[in-house]
Amino acid sequence: MSTGTRRAPARIAGLVTRTVVAAVAALALTACGGGTDNSSSDKGDSSSAGAGAQSGAFPVTVAHKYGSTTIDEEPKRIVTLGLSDQDAVLALGAKPVGAVDWFKEKPYGKWPWTRDLWGSDTPEIVGERDEYNMEKIAALQPDLVIAQYSGMKKEQYDTLSRFTKVVAQPKDHPDYGAPWQVMTRQIGKALGKDEQAEKLISDIGDRFGQVRDKHPEFAELTLAVADSFEAGKYSAFTTNDPKAIFFKELGFKLEPQIDKLAKPGWNVAELSAEKLSVLDVDRLVWVTSGTDANDRIKAEPLYRKLKVVQDERDLFVPYQDPDIGAAFSFNTVLSIPYAIDEITPLITAVE
Repeated sequence: MSTGTRRAPARIAGLVTRTVVAAVAALALTACGGGTDNSSSDKGDSSSAGAGAQSGAFPVTVAHKYGSTTIDEEPKRIVTLGLSDQDAVLALGAKPVGAVDWFKEKPYGKWPWTRDLWGSDTPEIVGERDEYNMEKIAALQPDLVIAQYSGMKKEQYDTLSRFTKVVAQPKDHPDYGAPWQVMTRQIGKALGKDEQAEKLISDIGDRFGQVRDKHPEFAELTLAVADSFEAGKYSAFTTNDPKAIFFKELGFKLEPQIDKLAKPGWNVAELSAEKLSVLDVDRLVWVTSGTDANDRIKAEPLYRKLKVVQDERDLFVPYQDPDIGAAFSFNTVLSIPYAIDEITPLITAVE
């Protein structure tokens, strides 16, 4: 199972042809009456509307990678195109009418940190990772598209902007490299809920702080997060990947050499067995798709030579069942508490 972060997902192809652009524009005009008009009688449908925005919040202008977008009034029909953007939207009291898939589980399918918030109001799946179905998006008549944890291309942004407001990924950060706090603030601002977003961020900061206070020893330990999707090939996650960020906020130091080995713009350093020595750290966390991958990694002769292995300071956790790896891969205001509760006992048991 691929999580979408083995390589920088921004490299996934998704350019829109002129034919698709024309079709989307036509559909948008039919479905939306010109795209940005909010007068449609079903715009306030309860499947997407959440707790109201702050008084006087609108209009609001949100800066992003492709410029800035002014939102004139509270959006009621929201489509999220970032892989984990739906979490912050849900946490702020709204339900997207459309979302993309990442783990091939559908964003509402199983994750314990969002299941109750979705309830029976599940979104339309409008793409997978960075490949968006523009016709489906237009047919949903969104008044706002959010793409924060994404690799949205300029062509995709331009196409969507023909019929709706679009808040693309944050500027001043690489695609998929913005901290969860930045993405949460962007989403909060777009929804007119800055104060609620800041409260969410503060509460999560307190949760991390509690762990650091209880385990000051983490600050003395260097940690690396890795995965392996096929024999002889290993991926170590860089310091701007959500998984590594999660452990840094728990208090651990990250291995800086991993960033030096990664290709520019990538969120992983791809390693052969001969380069596994970079993972010889104080704590090594493998996040994998199952026991077969774990057994294959453990059987690698060069891996068995590492001191972290010989001292049994390596830890194997699954992406799913339980959903620990998925939780710190999402690394959102909803998934982080679940991840903290699940991983802390496991990693403190490693001596």
